[in-house]
Amino acid sequence: MLETITKWYRRYFTDPQAVLLAVLLVVGLTIVITMGNMLAPVFAAIVIAYLLEGVVRFIERYGAPRLSAVILTFLVFLAFLLFVVFGVVPLLSVQVTAFITEIPTYITSWQAALLKLPEQYTFITARQVNDLMAVIGQEAGDASQLIVRQTVTSIPGVITLAVYFILVPLLVFFFLKDKSQIIGWLSQFLPRERSAPSKVWKEMDLQLGNYVRGKFWEILILGGVSWVAFAILGLKYTVLLAVLVGLSAIIPYIGATVVTIPVAVVGYFQWGWSSEFAWLMGAYFVIQALDANVLVPLLFSEVVNLHPVAIIVSILVFGGLWGFWGVFFAIPLATLVNAILRSWPRVSAEAPAPAEAAT
Repeated sequence: MLETITKWYRRYFTDPQAVLLAVLLVVGLTIVITMGNMLAPVFAAIVIAYLLEGVVRFIERYGAPRLSAVILTFLVFLAFLLFVVFGVVPLLSVQVTAFITEIPTYITSWQAALLKLPEQYTFITARQVNDLMAVIGQEAGDASQLIVRQTVTSIPGVITLAVYFILVPLLVFFFLKDKSQIIGWLSQFLPRERSAPSKVWKEMDLQLGNYVRGKFWEILILGGVSWVAFAILGLKYTVLLAVLVGLSAIIPYIGATVVTIPVAVVGYFQWGWSSEFAWLMGAYFVIQALDANVLVPLLFSEVVNLHPVAIIVSILVFGGLWGFWGVFFAIPLATLVNAILRSWPRVSAEAPAPAEAAT
């Protein structure tokens, strides 16, 4: 047993590049776990700057100086941020409030429909219906209490968001403007020979950049198209449901299925079993089909294909560790793990360990 562990250690951890890569991973993970909350604005700014770097490079290809490209990209980013904060968020807040106030009406209608089930289906008893209604009432009460608690406890969060609204854009600008200086300053703390970390980073830069930027555009396009379709059909809570549909792209395989429920519920209570409801569900499924078969292959053509099991496991693991952002970055993080495993320096089993070779 000891000999097996020794051979495994010599194969994977005797190369200096492997040791350097392991140290960088441990340090990075330690910083994220211990100081993640404190450095959240910095991490958010790094992600946004990474997203915008593609736009800056695109403008630079047409001969624009780096500073001009950064300023133009940053102004567009600020305009988009102001549109979201002062345009989308107020509409979303109004529709969320309206939806919450109508929940009791939906529950009452649902209960009335449930009471008719024993008359229509003999295998369903009145006791089963009453038990189900009791469970629904209990869950609705718990959800209402949770909403009230979240509303009260969200006041400090609003103040924090106000600080982020100023701090994050400022950090984004300097990350874009002084990218070379920041990377150069960080590089001076690393050994000159760092082939393994560089190899992992080059692969991840291609995969992560393509995925994150592609996912950003997928959310915008999917949400925007859903917004237009729902508005044309006259569906209630258009903004709220369109945002949910857009965000469903974050979780592959699962998100679209889960978001189908609120879309169908709102459509049913608004129109019942009617042609309008059929048009709504038809439009929704067409949008999801176009997203899966046209938009995703177009945006993610260069992303390494991961097995569905690997994707689902990564969503569960990283979502459990870091919540929303863990789910959002589950596939890039899984790609990172895959890149590290493939690029990890190995010493041949037949080759002697460095200490033995020296003697």
